[in-house]
Amino acid sequence: MRYRRPDRPSDREGAAVGRRRAFIGSFTAAGGPGVLVAAVDDDTGALTVLGAADDVPDPSYLALAADGNTLYAVSETAQGAVAAYRVSGDKPELAGPPVPVGGSGPTHLGLFAGHVLTANYGSGSVTAVPVRADGTLAGSASDVLQHTGSGPHPARQRGPHAHQVQPDPSGRWVVGVDLGTDSVHVCALRDGGLVPHRETALRPGSGPRHLAFHPDGSYAYVLNELAPTVTVCRWDAAEGLLTPLRETPVLRGAPDGDAYPSGIVASPDGRFVWTATRGQDAVSVLAVDDAGAALRLVDTVPCGGHWPRALAASDGFLYTANERSGDVTWFALDPDTGIPRRTGSIEVPAVSCVILG
Repeated sequence: MRYRRPDRPSDREGAAVGRRRAFIGSFTAAGGPGVLVAAVDDDTGALTVLGAADDVPDPSYLALAADGNTLYAVSETAQGAVAAYRVSGDKPELAGPPVPVGGSGPTHLGLFAGHVLTANYGSGSVTAVPVRADGTLAGSASDVLQHTGSGPHPARQRGPHAHQVQPDPSGRWVVGVDLGTDSVHVCALRDGGLVPHRETALRPGSGPRHLAFHPDGSYAYVLNELAPTVTVCRWDAAEGLLTPLRETPVLRGAPDGDAYPSGIVASPDGRFVWTATRGQDAVSVLAVDDAGAALRLVDTVPCGGHWPRALAASDGFLYTANERSGDVTWFALDPDTGIPRRTGSIEVPAVSCVILG
């Protein structure tokens, strides 16, 4: 399916004044356009699609290089691959062939110490792929670290399912979240190899999916998919030690049916955390208390579509990637309460993530 840019007033207005960009991934197998580049209106948060590329199947998650010129995308397929795009212009341009990651179903990626790291959900592993000085991929994975273990959920936790991988704020450690083993793995990267350091167990059956660090780097908030909660953890960067402290619900009362929390982001000032829950089509607002050591549920609001898979936040705006309704919705954030107010959306079929650059 070829993407057709929607003709909406917010698009035309954003095109005139957008100075920053957003990057959007989607599932091509479900009719998505692949990788999109969009302009961001600094005043309203509105997005305007500038260009798209569909030459890599199912680029479900993206990461932007520090210079803003190269974008990396997983290919969430059974074979599993990662690709690099040049994004200095309005349309993504593939920078060499996709590179196999040696694992199946990569769902997330991060950049660390001259490597692209991928979390491979299907095979329950984390992969390191070297990056050349020009930002292109070196052509083969330097290491694959296989997770082991299981959890009590009969269908979702029969084995490991690495769901997210990222560097910690200090830049010293690789942190991987595994839904299948109810744990968070901390590793080092030495000579291109992933070296296990510690594995922190969370509550059995919680199914951790993604985590977000507090801006000061002293706490991590782990969003659990199989239980609609966030586990607040203390993070000791010097020791590479994650210590669970408490769980906080992201919904008021028991959910009506399955919940499936998905995305989590923390505000740059450290005052709020937002989460998305797919089965409830909700965005939750959590206030940060006790200097980061506690979260408190403030409110939940509709996500602006159906099945919010990921969130992004920046400069007073929040964005939801609503997979099943096929749209990216943006919200203005109340500076005092953190509560989002829906202000617009664009059509993106089978959207899976949005990141801001």
